[in-house]
Amino acid sequence: MFKVLLSLLPVALATPLSFPWGGQEPVVHSWALQAPKAESGWTDPRILGGQFIDFTTPRYGEPLNIVISNLSDPFILTDEGFRQYYKSIGFSEECLGLHYGHVHKANLGDGDERKSEHVLARQHYFLRWGTCWETLIGGNHFRAWKQNGTMADTGAWFLAVSKEYDSTRNHMIVPNGYNIGRDMLVERALEGSSWNGMSWVAEIEWREGLLEAGYKGINHAIAQDGRVAILTVHRV
Repeated sequence: MFKVLLSLLPVALATPLSFPWGGQEPVVHSWALQAPKAESGWTDPRILGGQFIDFTTPRYGEPLNIVISNLSDPFILTDEGFRQYYKSIGFSEECLGLHYGHVHKANLGDGDERKSEHVLARQHYFLRWGTCWETLIGGNHFRAWKQNGTMADTGAWFLAVSKEYDSTRNHMIVPNGYNIGRDMLVERALEGSSWNGMSWVAEIEWREGLLEAGYKGINHAIAQDGRVAILTVHRV
């Protein structure tokens, strides 16, 4: 009976209801997560037990806040194509090829369970030693995983993007750094970019309901807005 009553109220306005037998109806929040479903260009990791938060520690992780759909140019879905693309939008490999920090894992619901990051790229400030400056003074960076397991071999890229402090502060994420880092990368992608004689431009779909807004389960207890950017990158 109480479910029928609650269904008559707008979800965003739902409030606790008291009943004569005691207790309250749980609040239904407007940010409640959407049910997992098949998508065009990628597969929702939650369908097969994955999630949109990676595993930085056994309990906490960083949000997977960008997906590059497999409806993108096929070259982008290859390792070399993705490398050339992220160079075109201002990222590159780590300084001198050296890895700083531990390797993150993610479960993309593709049958591979938790797997290590395929890529770690940092903001490339200058032509020479560009990512070394990011290591020293901080900036934007991302980790990326490819959804290519036997249960969901879409080839889509899932990115955890954030802006961080410099090395003197152990590359801690800046306040609001998950949203800031995501938005910086999205802005560059939408502007269009070129590298090695090829040019690309992205289109975007913003999705809510894949991540819970706030800092629950998020490393460093830094809140994020719960939005995920779905990018489709076209060669032009």
